[in-house]
Amino acid sequence: MTILHAIIPPPRHSYTTAVTKSVRMVSYRSHSSTTPHTSSSSVSSTTHSHSHAHIHNPSNKDGSHMAAAAERAYLKKHQHLRPYSSLNCNTPYNLCFLRHGQSTWNRDNRFIGWTDTPLTEDGVLEARVAGQMLSKSGVMFDEVHTSLLRRSIRTTNLALMELGQEYIPVLKHWRLNERNYGDLVGRNKKEVVEKYGGEKVKSWRRGWDDPPPDMDEDHPYWPGKDPRYKDMLERIPAAESLKMTMERSGKYWDDVIAPRLREGKTLLIVGHENNLRSMIKRLEDIDDDQIIGLSLPRAVPLAYKLDSNLKPIMPSSGQLDRATGFLRGEWLGGDDAVHKILDRDHKQVYDCSVKENLEKGAKWESWRNWMEFAIGKDSPDSAAKSAHSNYADGGMRGSPRGAPR
Repeated sequence: MTILHAIIPPPRHSYTTAVTKSVRMVSYRSHSSTTPHTSSSSVSSTTHSHSHAHIHNPSNKDGSHMAAAAERAYLKKHQHLRPYSSLNCNTPYNLCFLRHGQSTWNRDNRFIGWTDTPLTEDGVLEARVAGQMLSKSGVMFDEVHTSLLRRSIRTTNLALMELGQEYIPVLKHWRLNERNYGDLVGRNKKEVVEKYGGEKVKSWRRGWDDPPPDMDEDHPYWPGKDPRYKDMLERIPAAESLKMTMERSGKYWDDVIAPRLREGKTLLIVGHENNLRSMIKRLEDIDDDQIIGLSLPRAVPLAYKLDSNLKPIMPSSGQLDRATGFLRGEWLGGDDAVHKILDRDHKQVYDCSVKENLEKGAKWESWRNWMEFAIGKDSPDSAAKSAHSNYADGGMRGSPRGAPR
């Protein structure tokens, strides 16, 4: 439920303040109305900041200097309004991670893996709020990279709708799929904790080199039954540890992500918790025995500025994030909100004394109603993104064909 659990009652919680600022604040782009809107054909070749392009005019040096000075003065005066001042200021190497919104099996507290569960209506709302955060931060992306799973694809579409950047390229690849949870797929997480114990399940979920039990081809959710993987059956893992997940995501990083970052492109990677953890572990050089402590919330953007070696630049605060204690990136929803979300998610899985489903209930509905008031009801286009969300089987009906190698 990412953003949706952080505040009850919503108007008095610290996260309400963060989201309200994010929804209401004025983007720097809105003060640059003379800047032409970048077309889709030019986005893929652009290597510099979109929002600063208008000040670089070699035929008018005095005007450029004045515009640059005015821009710096504006950013200094108004930076307190934004949870993240801009991705496009001090370095050409900018990257943002975003985990998908709530899916049907997130709601039901089930292990998902490669199962193609759709977004719930609340997941659609989460994705829209994430898009609002990105929009109000002032970032403009050149490309999005995501998995073959529709919970991430639809989160991408919804976030780009809020950003007004539906025109940019979206690249999909199986190497960005969630880790395969093997024989655990489809099972209730808390029931698995009650059977195997919290420490073992945490090692399976968050550890480095401890894959869960394998699934076989007779498993009801074996991905080989899905037509999109028909040309890569030999590549489907029976189960994956985080180490195994990083091997496949690392290849995509080396072959696709890193070259584009070095071109100066600003990238958004929309994905799944463990696949994103695998990339963040590598980016932040987190030790194998420490990575078990890193969890990621749904639908809260994590923004990075990178140096020329594609390593994170320390935030101006000089401190790691307070939500996890691991990261040099910045949470656009605020560290306090992320901390509360992660605490809720931990209780949902590991605290067997909590019998209620924390993804449902009156508190959830109260927060949902407030968020709809804050950003508006779903448009018909947005509502369509949650189609089939009430299927008892988690929405496993129909699949696209084909898959990249």
